[in-house]
Amino acid sequence: CRRLCRAQVRLEAPGPGSGGDLPFFGSVLRRADCVRRCEEPLLGAVSLHRAAEEVRSDFQRRVPYSYLQRAYIQLNKLEEAANAAHTFFMANPEHMEIQQDLENYKTTSGKVSLIDQEARQHMEDYSAGVRHYDKEEYELAIEFLERALKGYYSEDEDCQIMCEGPQRFEEHEYLDYKAGLYEAIADHYMQVLACKHDCVRELATRSGRISPIENFLPLHYDYLQFAYYRVGDYIKALECAKSYLLFHPDDEDVLENAGYYEGLLEGTVDPATIKPRKEARALLRRHKLESQLLQVAAAGLGYAYTELNYWNRYGARQDEHSVPSSISSEPEDGPRLSLTKKPMPKPDRELKEGGPLLYSDVKFVYNSEQLNGTQRVLLDNVISEEQCRELHRVASGIMLAGDGYRGKTSPHTPNERFEGATVLKALKYGYEGRVPLKSARLFYDISEKARRIVQSYFQLNSTLYFSYTHLVCRTALSGQQERRNDLSHPIHADNCLLDPEANECWKEPPAYTFRDYSALLYMNADFEGGEFIFTEMDAKTVTASIKPKCGRMISFSSGGENPHGVKAVTKGQRCAVALWFTLDPLYRELERIQADEVIAMLDQEHLGPSEMNINPKDEL
Repeated sequence: CRRLCRAQVRLEAPGPGSGGDLPFFGSVLRRADCVRRCEEPLLGAVSLHRAAEEVRSDFQRRVPYSYLQRAYIQLNKLEEAANAAHTFFMANPEHMEIQQDLENYKTTSGKVSLIDQEARQHMEDYSAGVRHYDKEEYELAIEFLERALKGYYSEDEDCQIMCEGPQRFEEHEYLDYKAGLYEAIADHYMQVLACKHDCVRELATRSGRISPIENFLPLHYDYLQFAYYRVGDYIKALECAKSYLLFHPDDEDVLENAGYYEGLLEGTVDPATIKPRKEARALLRRHKLESQLLQVAAAGLGYAYTELNYWNRYGARQDEHSVPSSISSEPEDGPRLSLTKKPMPKPDRELKEGGPLLYSDVKFVYNSEQLNGTQRVLLDNVISEEQCRELHRVASGIMLAGDGYRGKTSPHTPNERFEGATVLKALKYGYEGRVPLKSARLFYDISEKARRIVQSYFQLNSTLYFSYTHLVCRTALSGQQERRNDLSHPIHADNCLLDPEANECWKEPPAYTFRDYSALLYMNADFEGGEFIFTEMDAKTVTASIKPKCGRMISFSSGGENPHGVKAVTKGQRCAVALWFTLDPLYRELERIQADEVIAMLDQEHLGPSEMNINPKDEL
């Protein structure tokens, strides 16, 4: 309706003198009437079709698809249920139960190809174009990337129009709102304008996510300039290179490419006649004008606004899409293209490994290279056989089913029971005499030993703090192991939401974004299955597999560079101390601080019942 009325009722320019604004406001009233007359027959009265914020939020998170899945199951429509579950999961990749449901659908119905019913077509086309590009299928890459661009600009127009809906006036009580005509118009229009300005971010963000794909729109032109060169269309290659340079005029690689394309066209076409694409020019011109108006409002009207970097060339994620590199010319062989990745973003700290292990009995097994990854290390003999047995005895006395998993006894799979305990709980039970105090302290001491080893091996220049410490055992449930095809713990990353479909790991809530390093210290090997695995970002391609045993420890950085999981425990019980660390003292584990105080009191031998203020928190 808004698109139709925008075409039918054009806003007129105000004229000079008294009454000169009447043509403009008259056209505003006519457009408003047009929208209302169009919407009411289709949607009903305004009070019926303008949903509450809670409802809008549920739809944005795709909550209805979770209900749809259950409804389809009751109707025995497994294919529809699988697609509904997949659609929900794409916006909620941290939802372990839905992930398990999807695995079950693939097994029971043989359905491998799932449909995201809310997929944004321009993003689907972009992803397909990138896949063809990576396979050097340049004609197909061009087809999909051009289609993605067309869809992007169409979606941009829709986004702009949808921003003209109702806005919120959070700082004003409606009945007490005393703004004059132009103040009220400015107040509303600034919200509309900020919404329109943010369409660039909105169109680069996958459904259910917060973070956009960095540099999304310019990347289309970057891929295309290279692909067009590969198929011999140098005019389009130069056109796309110039379009990309509108966003990043100082990009040396693409500047070099553009110069090379101009050389190829010399004598046939005047390169000066080849211009950047008009739609890119128009969008960027509009975007800059929006920014100027918002900054004027911020300076003169007190409107709160901060300009974001919408075209950030190098995002914060280390798993950024590969992009075309520059063209090099080698005189002896003639012109030749060098296809490599652009420089990756520099991490906040220099990544190192190979530092001292601090303890003579600890045995080095494999480094990152041998484990086919980044920031990984495998060690043996971190604790002795006797310490493993003692720790296991402690675990038997203090663990509760569902502890550390918000009370869920089977949080990751219905085929295993999970039990856990924290360091503080162990010390509390030791103090109460329910387990030997010496054994309870062992849990504390070995976790501190692990922290020191990790900090030293990865040569961290700042203190590594505990973020969470958890002794956990997972036990195979008898009678539920036949034809089992799930994992004990699905593939995930520890500080971001793994999105295999998008080849991304989104560092945003509800992920524990403050975690920097992880470690798992194993206590036993007398069980079947339960191997720890690293995978690629696709959550399928296994890059390393580790069989747990007493005293073995795997440690790694917690980001999207290290997706990992645990294979099904099919017989027996698998126990380990799970440790997560942070470099930010603001996210230190509260229970660990309390445990430190308890240990200090124990060491001073001044411990009494009235002095020990323990308040364990068992939620992860």
